[in-house]
Amino acid sequence: MSVLKPEKGRLLIAEPSILNDSSFRRTIVLLTEHSENSSVGFIMNRPLHYTLSDLIPGIDCDFTVYQGGPVEQDNLYFIHKVPELLPNSIEVTDGIYWGGNFECLKEHLNNQKVHPDDIRFFLGYSGWGTHQLEDELKTNSWFVSKNKYPNIFAIDYETLWKNQLLKRGGEYRIWANAPSDIQMN
Repeated sequence: MSVLKPEKGRLLIAEPSILNDSSFRRTIVLLTEHSENSSVGFIMNRPLHYTLSDLIPGIDCDFTVYQGGPVEQDNLYFIHKVPELLPNSIEVTDGIYWGGNFECLKEHLNNQKVHPDDIRFFLGYSGWGTHQLEDELKTNSWFVSKNKYPNIFAIDYETLWKNQLLKRGGEYRIWANAPSDIQMN
């Protein structure tokens, strides 16, 4: 099996070996930036018990907010697939964009021009410094996968990690079907 390197737009899938890591256990991270000096991404499968309107006054929108990672959890971030509506968006990969003009976004959310399958909001982000992610890959904390989802925003977050392990096959199939608390096994 060929080993993929991290790149913008690829997915980091938490290895079962990091079950004791409360920040990243059973997570899928979409990398939005990867360079020699740093990597940034957002956890795609960890919803919080907040909606956007709970966090931002003046926005009438019940979209779920996700935990993006352990860094800067008091800041709101978003990735989306509507760059035509949000000036200053940064392309991550084909059809996925990061950020953009927040005032325009507020207006489009209130006018219901942006739908839940178009965007995902996060508190915090996942970040790695120089060589940190590469070191974690060497110690089998993660494996890298291409993002083959036509719309990653519409994927069921509850089965995302499990399905990635099932696709990998072999011993991963056992871990994919293990309970989230392995002491319950």
